[in-house]
Amino acid sequence: MGEKLREWRETASVFGRAARLAERGGAAAVATVVRIEGSAYRRPGAKLLVEGSGQTTGGVSGGCLETDVRQVARSVLAGAPPRLLRYETASADENPFGLGLGCGGSVEVFVQSASSPPGLHAVRRSLELLASEVPFAVSTVLEGERAGRSVVWLRGAPSGSLGDADLDRAVAGPAEEVLARGRSTRHEAAGLSLFTDVLRPPPHLAVFGAGDDAIPLVALSSEAGFRVTVVDHRPALLTEERFPGARLVERRPEEGAASLPLGAGAFAIVKTHGLAHDREWVRLLARSRVRYLGVLGPRERVERVLREAGAPKDGRVHGPVGLDIGADGPEQVAVSIVAELLAVHAGRVPLSLRDRTGPIHAP
Repeated sequence: MGEKLREWRETASVFGRAARLAERGGAAAVATVVRIEGSAYRRPGAKLLVEGSGQTTGGVSGGCLETDVRQVARSVLAGAPPRLLRYETASADENPFGLGLGCGGSVEVFVQSASSPPGLHAVRRSLELLASEVPFAVSTVLEGERAGRSVVWLRGAPSGSLGDADLDRAVAGPAEEVLARGRSTRHEAAGLSLFTDVLRPPPHLAVFGAGDDAIPLVALSSEAGFRVTVVDHRPALLTEERFPGARLVERRPEEGAASLPLGAGAFAIVKTHGLAHDREWVRLLARSRVRYLGVLGPRERVERVLREAGAPKDGRVHGPVGLDIGADGPEQVAVSIVAELLAVHAGRVPLSLRDRTGPIHAP
């Protein structure tokens, strides 16, 4: 699949902070990764918010670029025009930015104000769409006198302008093509250098079973970017304190799956620790359109549950759930499971990075 799982949540955090600062009369700049070549820690669309105080939210690298980007962002906040930065990380020698990284690639980062027009319009419109379930894109001019101008695209309906109606119409087609392909891209259109940032809602993960071992699983999968729903028939276990930020649904399998997020792109994990409940949830989920169905437990038990539930033996079913990493205890089991979720989402066959050829962070 290759979508950036965390970008929806990270963009909401970065833009939400920028909007709140603007409401209070504060200022912030946003740095966005717009292109990578070779190895890079973050992919196009990753964002770093820099406030006037120097406080930051998000990130554009593993920490190696942030100091320099922060300095440029503060100059933009002081009145400098937007900047397109290019960091060469292939050499361990010092480069013009004073960075000797030796990471084997290059990264382009665009820095612009997020507190004044037109950046603030794009921030506010994006926040409205980030509260929805629909993909959208933001096209931003990177160079020239129109640098920093943006248009937000939603199914052919633009919001904002590049400052010229003819340019808006000329850019619409290429931007819609990028949105349809689903990958954030730096490209040229109508004589302009653009970055079209594609934002897609992250997949839902439904966890059936709210026992204590679900706590690290829900926390880690939420942090990874999944939108998590926890389903259980025991109200005492379904609390905000145990599962902060997750949607909580009190439900027994015989009550059905109405309102549960079990569409074609969804993930589900069954781990109620009750044989009958596991079986009936698996029976119901096997008839759904979920992309991934994981079942926790020893192999013999899992095979019994799948057999009694009449679950098909297809690629959607992962039982026992998780990767073989020698996990011991709820926290490590959660790592094993979330690692498998990420691999399936990315369309990757899990393997050690030492055995991967090419850049390790390449799509």
